Amino acid sequence: MSRVLDTGALQTIALFEQLTGAGVRDCIFTDQMVVFVVEIGEMAKAIGKGGQHVRQLEFKLKKRVKVVEFAEDVQKFIMNVIAPLEVAGMRQEGGIVFLDAKDLKTRGLLIGRGASNLRFFEGLVKRYFPIDELKVV
Repeated sequence: MSRVLDTGALQTIALFEQLTGAGVRDCIFTDQMVVFVVEIGEMAKAIGKGGQHVRQLEFKLKKRVKVVEFAEDVQKFIMNVIAPLEVAGMRQEGGIVFLDAKDLKTRGLLIGRGASNLRFFEGLVKRYFPIDELKVV
């Protein structure tokens, strides 16, 4: 995942900012969804009352929308990325961040089929922080 934004991404960011009034740091497109990384403290403004902004964006973009709040700390950012999932603990050893899943269901959702969710989370975190890998234990 590169941090270069194409014209489509810039237009989508402009639409998001116009609709929500929240500052956007990044926009990532996947096959199933669009992920917006918003500035610190802008999460409530971005989601809107009762999630109305997210619903409007999903309708306009015809894709699921996920909003993630940026954080200066890598562990706090990871918690924001994996939300609403929660982990029992997190530790960093060198460039590897270990996530301690609180139960088997959470572990499965963190990893995803063929580790797709975990690799997506890892790629998003790598855009901002110099980590090597995310691992679920």
